[in-house]
Amino acid sequence: MRKLLLKAIKNPRKVFLKILSYLPWLPDDLYLRLFYKLAMGKKLDLKHPKTLIFNEKIQWLKLYNRKPEYTQMADKCAARKWICRELSERGYEYPDSFLPAVYGKWDCFDAIDFSNLPDSFVLKTNHDSGTVVLVPDKSKFDAKAARKKLTKSLAINYYKHGREYVYRDIKPCVFAEEYLGYNINDYKFFCFDGKVRAIEVDFDRLIEHKRNVYTSDWNFVPLQIRYPNDPNHIIPRPEVLSEMIKIAEILSQGLPFLRVDLYNVLGRIYIGELTFYPASGCSLFYPDSYNEIFGGWIKLPDTKTL
Repeated sequence: MRKLLLKAIKNPRKVFLKILSYLPWLPDDLYLRLFYKLAMGKKLDLKHPKTLIFNEKIQWLKLYNRKPEYTQMADKCAARKWICRELSERGYEYPDSFLPAVYGKWDCFDAIDFSNLPDSFVLKTNHDSGTVVLVPDKSKFDAKAARKKLTKSLAINYYKHGREYVYRDIKPCVFAEEYLGYNINDYKFFCFDGKVRAIEVDFDRLIEHKRNVYTSDWNFVPLQIRYPNDPNHIIPRPEVLSEMIKIAEILSQGLPFLRVDLYNVLGRIYIGELTFYPASGCSLFYPDSYNEIFGGWIKLPDTKTL
């Protein structure tokens, strides 16, 4: 109780957000209004969708744009089949070549037989965001720390925190995936109605996380989204950029918004995951004017057609 009170004094919003997640009986509409007020310190207006900023439109999409296939797309394991089908239908003969190899999946950590895994791999959970254990050298693997992290994640329904509908019905599991390299860049393609409008590149994540933003023709954008940028850090335009954009736009066809996360490893493209609600609709834009610019790119569907 003492620890909770100390946390409440230091960061009351964070504590109240945690408490809010334990109120599953609250209707989604009311919950998101409280969630947004606590997280962003602003009132959420869902009555005027044409004028909403990016973060507000993400909340609107959580509430109204709900389709069964979104759950498959958000599930990191189930999405592989969906991705292969979409790419195959658009002419890709070997769509699975864009996916990291998967060595196995399990309902719990203790079911993993590490003797059957290669010397390097990555452990992930399929149902949330950010739960990753990098294992570049199996002989130095800290199994105790990994068990604690992954078991904690498996017990959480990721939907509860921000009412991100796509995660609600995913059955959690742990899976082992191909290790692509140390501290590699993560290319996040912001797609609006199947069109790439901005590319976020996360770099030095394991050192000092930074994030640069570029246009689709690779011009630097003076924008920070949560993490600091570094205009002096030159990220060369990927030689396979046009192919990366093509893949992102195929996978985001027909969607008001989707972020497609890709990797470029020595010219080979890998698909990471599909993200419907970046930062659960609480992205920190600096300058804040870009919140309105990004929001203007989202054309919300008529609720009558959903």
